[in-house]
Order: sequence, then C-alpha cells, then structure tokens
Amino acid sequence: MFKQLKQNFPLKYFLGDNENAIEIQIWTAMLANLLITLVRSRVKRSWAFSNLVSIIRQQLMNYINIYIFLEDPEGSWREIIKENKMRYQNSLFPELEGAYF
Repeated sequence: MFKQLKQNFPLKYFLGDNENAIEIQIWTAMLANLLITLVRSRVKRSWAFSNLVSIIRQQLMNYINIYIFLEDPEGSWREIIKENKMRYQNSLFPELEGAYF
C-alpha cells in the first residue's frame, strides 16, 4: 500500500505547512487509493494500478460510467461521440461552440 501511495500520488511536496494540512493530504491519498482499489476489484478487465490511476485522473471531470468505460474504453468513446453527433444533428450551426462577436 505504501509503495502504491508513493508511486501514484503526489506526496513529495505537501500543500500546507502545518501538521493538519499534511495529515489531510495523506488521508486523502489513502482514500483515493482505497476507492481505486475497489474500482479495480469490480472491473473484470485486468488493469495495472498505475494505469488505472492515470486513466481515472484524466477522466475525472467527464461524466461517464467508470465501470463500463474501464471494460471497453474505445467502445465507450465511440458511444459518446455518437451521442454528441445525434445531439447536434438538427442544429442550425453545429460547428459553432461559442459566440464570435
């Protein structure tokens, strides 16, 4: 567990100076480790822990079902792209994403 924490979570530099801030950062890394271990145990596909941490870190702000995504990442992205195409299919200006004034 300590090897996983040391290799996969940024605990080299602490964000705070006092004891409480350092303790919170360590507990947060341990909770993230536990959550990723639970996700890893529930997914049928075999993933290395470091790869799983990297993928979850990259996809953290996307609204996806993590279990379906980890079983078939390419297929999940194809479904998301297809849904987005269907969403803008009847739009007058599908290529415009923002105002150009």
